[in-house]
Amino acid sequence: MSDRLLAALTRRRAWLLLFAVLLCLPPFYLDAFWLRIGLFSMAAAIGATGLALLSGTAGQLSLGHAFFLAVGAYGYTWLAGEPGPGLPPALAALLAVLLAGAAGGLFSPVAARVKGIYLGIATLALVFLGHHVLLTADSVTGGFNGRSVPPLTLGGFTFAQGDPELTVLGVPFGAEERLWFLGLALFAFTWFTARGLLRSRPGRALAALRDSETAAAVMGVDVARHRSAAFVVSSMYAGLAGVLLALAFRRVVPDYFSLALSVDYLAMIVIGGLGSVAGATAGAVFVTALPLLMTRYADQLPLVTAPGSAEGAVGPTEAARYLYGAAIVLVLLYAPDGLHGLARRVQDRVRRRRSRTPAPHTVVPSPPQPAARPKEHTP
Repeated sequence: MSDRLLAALTRRRAWLLLFAVLLCLPPFYLDAFWLRIGLFSMAAAIGATGLALLSGTAGQLSLGHAFFLAVGAYGYTWLAGEPGPGLPPALAALLAVLLAGAAGGLFSPVAARVKGIYLGIATLALVFLGHHVLLTADSVTGGFNGRSVPPLTLGGFTFAQGDPELTVLGVPFGAEERLWFLGLALFAFTWFTARGLLRSRPGRALAALRDSETAAAVMGVDVARHRSAAFVVSSMYAGLAGVLLALAFRRVVPDYFSLALSVDYLAMIVIGGLGSVAGATAGAVFVTALPLLMTRYADQLPLVTAPGSAEGAVGPTEAARYLYGAAIVLVLLYAPDGLHGLARRVQDRVRRRRSRTPAPHTVVPSPPQPAARPKEHTP
């Protein structure tokens, strides 16, 4: 390994360590509102990463991501709650993720044989079917009013407003502060596993499927098996996001897991960049935080009214959808590879400029002058 490559790796690890330390600081300085935005953004980033693997890397369109989020959220709530088996919360969370993967496995034969807009329509049926089940299965889901979510407990430590009170460095740690570090751990797990998958042989096979199924099949890629596997993995990521969302909301209701949520996740990966974990994270933060911020500052924004105002006015949620709808149009027109691709191009341009700029106090040698040609005498 060359010294330059070793220095680059060391610098990258130092930046990652600094970024991790910075992400651990908000619970000590920010109030509950900003921590909730961070929690919802981390949950959305986990789910968007799964959809980015499915749609961006494997090239499969899915409009049913909200269904698998609901499976994870309601699966944890029922498995850990009463009525229900009343399992230990940590085991219930793990089983909820596996349950979402099993639901994706049941649908995977369809995903293995259908592609494009036809797969999108097929997954769309999952959202309507799931919403109907959530409304009618009262004994499991609580019906229209939903169910309260049992807090997660690990080794006697409760990720909720616990008793006794917890104080760290003079800061009282309530539910949001405790869940913040749980969300960070789950997000870090998602980040590294997804990036490892993209760089592995199955990830390269999925990318080959996206580019050309015929070429991938000629190279020995089992098209149906890899399509099914991508759908199952994406479903498990969505189930994990659903568990974290349920813990952050503390109550799950059927209306949240609607078609609008699936559209939001598609917007996340389009804005952030298809097939990119970092892009999916950036898009998730943008789409999740924008309506919450507009709701809080609605009285200070032009053309936006507070929730519950007169009929016909533009509320913060609708205004946020207009804005990131416009962002999708701008991305498709001027940056088809999303925010991640745009940031990468800017970074490459800066690097090229630095490489062209001579270092200070460096003497730039002048180009060699051609030798003087002796004058020819005319006869």
